[in-house]
Amino acid sequence: MRDDRLSLSVFTIEVDRKPVVAFAARKYSDAEAICADQRIRTKLNAARSGGKPLCDELATLRVRLANPGEKNRYREQTSARSADAGLPVYLVDLDR
Repeated sequence: MRDDRLSLSVFTIEVDRKPVVAFAARKYSDAEAICADQRIRTKLNAARSGGKPLCDELATLRVRLANPGEKNRYREQTSARSADAGLPVYLVDLDR
């Protein structure tokens, strides 16, 4: 099966076992590559929730299929901002 015929699946990145961000990808290997990208860690390190960074240099990041609640939140957020459908959705409240 060719990649362009695969539907998008929703994945979640966990930081130290806490679900932090949901995003869409066609294959698990694509999701793993996104999670392993240093730019993701940098963005999570810069983002804050409750005054603390979402991630630090010692945190363990892992990717998994999103659970139904995370999938619904991702779909609600991306449908509300249809132009940004490819962007990740944070599963935690971010500081402004």
